[in-house]
Amino acid sequence: MDKHRVYGPSMTNAFEAATYGALQVGFGERPAILVVDYQKGFTDPACTMGKSPRIHAARDRTAALLRHGRRCGIPVASCYTAYHSSQDVPLWKVAAVRNGFLEGSHEAEMDDLIADPAYDYILRKTAPSIFFQTPLTGYLTKHRIDTVLVTGCVTSGCVRASIIDAFSSGYRTIVVEDCCGDPGQEEHDANIKDVARRYADVISSEEALRYLDDIRRRNS
Repeated sequence: MDKHRVYGPSMTNAFEAATYGALQVGFGERPAILVVDYQKGFTDPACTMGKSPRIHAARDRTAALLRHGRRCGIPVASCYTAYHSSQDVPLWKVAAVRNGFLEGSHEAEMDDLIADPAYDYILRKTAPSIFFQTPLTGYLTKHRIDTVLVTGCVTSGCVRASIIDAFSSGYRTIVVEDCCGDPGQEEHDANIKDVARRYADVISSEEALRYLDDIRRRNS
């Protein structure tokens, strides 16, 4: 993580005086990794929304985290956004999503570096949050999960929505900052800083790897 970016308790005096970010969430005992929308529509440069090098870099770090997480036996849930037909699509203001993200399209395919169908729980979503009207909570309950490590794209959209729903669902919510991508660095930083004030702890992928190693040692 860039040492010049601060996503923890340090913030403007007005927020600090109001106790935003004063407490930490902390790690639990049973984590899962959540992966939001690392699908080809966002990661393939041939796609309208797939040209962001920031998203590509975050995808690559997420792929490394997932490889390690699977070796540690950590549950992984990945989602993609897709619709059955034009009648199924919400009133997105994003033309590329409204016009192109149909089930079976190239845009809806999971990124090859991310998805492991033999291991991951892969689900389709139709709204910003990975939780909204999906079976995710049942999967997490089955594995008795108390902590979710959130990765994915786009930070300012579907990742933020998923963070809020994870928090609202009672999970210890940990955002792996450098495994989240956004077309804009300013938008990424602003949203990460804000969720760190309110809902989640923010860590680097290196910290996430150490946490997963610790979980493996405790369970071995």
